[in-house]
Amino acid sequence: MPEFTWSARARNGETKSGTIEAANADVVIQRLKGMNLVEPKVKKKAEPLSFKLPGSTGIPTKSIVVFTRQFATMIDAGLPLVQCLDILAKQQELPPFKKVLVAIKGDVESGKTFADSLSRHPKTFDPLYVNLVAAGEVGGILDTIMNRLATQLEKTEKLRRQVKGALTYPAVTLGVTAVCTYILLIYVIPVFGKMFTEMGKALPALTQWVIDLSNWTQENVVFVVGVPVALGVGINTFRKTPQGREFFDRLFLLLPVLGDTIRKVAVARFTRTMGTMLTSGVPILDALDIVAKAAGNVVISGALLTVKEKISQGKTMAEPLKETQVFPSMVVQMIEVGESTGALDTMLNKIADFYEEEVDEAIRGLTALLEPLIMMVIAVVIGGLVISMYLPVFSLAGALGGD
Repeated sequence: MPEFTWSARARNGETKSGTIEAANADVVIQRLKGMNLVEPKVKKKAEPLSFKLPGSTGIPTKSIVVFTRQFATMIDAGLPLVQCLDILAKQQELPPFKKVLVAIKGDVESGKTFADSLSRHPKTFDPLYVNLVAAGEVGGILDTIMNRLATQLEKTEKLRRQVKGALTYPAVTLGVTAVCTYILLIYVIPVFGKMFTEMGKALPALTQWVIDLSNWTQENVVFVVGVPVALGVGINTFRKTPQGREFFDRLFLLLPVLGDTIRKVAVARFTRTMGTMLTSGVPILDALDIVAKAAGNVVISGALLTVKEKISQGKTMAEPLKETQVFPSMVVQMIEVGESTGALDTMLNKIADFYEEEVDEAIRGLTALLEPLIMMVIAVVIGGLVISMYLPVFSLAGALGGD
């Protein structure tokens, strides 16, 4: 818990000072007032240097899900809000999350709403979380909202893990293949090349080409290592610009197989989040604004903001969704049915259920497709290098056998 230095004046005019551990400055001021001190001046003590990466909270989604579930259970059991936060803060094992919960408890004690207290920690609780909590507080259904939030977070995290898992395997495998190829070209093939040179025999074309490639790689190590690094840094820098992000996000959606999977993930995330917010009583324009910001793809985000603008002009949701040509026609038709029957939130959740299953199938199909392709690349690259080194040996063996 952070420490604060304070100074204040007693009723008799005497100036007093000291340090207090508290969640925030507001709590310190309240304590000083309780001690009959006036004109308080509070300042937070400087914290020791931290070596955490900028923007990193160190709080995994799983911890937030567990907190949300436990909080919902406690609220449903009738425990006061501050007591729930106190219990959960004390049993929290992650120091960064514990610090956040203590700060939230202090804000609530000082008179702020739970949603306002959460909003002061945007790196831990995103706008979706804060807005749903605000809707739950207004409607008196905070326990229900927290359970919905936990379910939403679990499903979102599952989608993220699936996509990450599908892409991690080929990335790691191809990376290891590249490193192995580099080691072979720099350290192994030169040994064979020297041996073949001493033999004084003409080498097969493939063997000669590989030896030439090895010699060139040794002479241009800086180029071979530097170009991929520079290219990676350049692409990453460009992707952080608005133009670069839109270019790559649009490109990813156009890729065969992978693009279709990305689109299905986006649809599942959009419909699940939108359905949860509408069910919780969040206005449709506010919900669209939050969902657009959390879409994870500039093209889809832009389409949702366009839909929001058209709805504010009096149109239905389905019509502008169709005009964007980003979402599948089946999704648009089901949303249209949901709007006409007055059950849009229910329909969105049904679409999310369907597309989450579709994502499962798409990722399984993508993994099944990538595995043989990766094995083929490894076989061609590594196998080709090995075979090229043994071709002269086979030729020599054949010549000796002929004699």
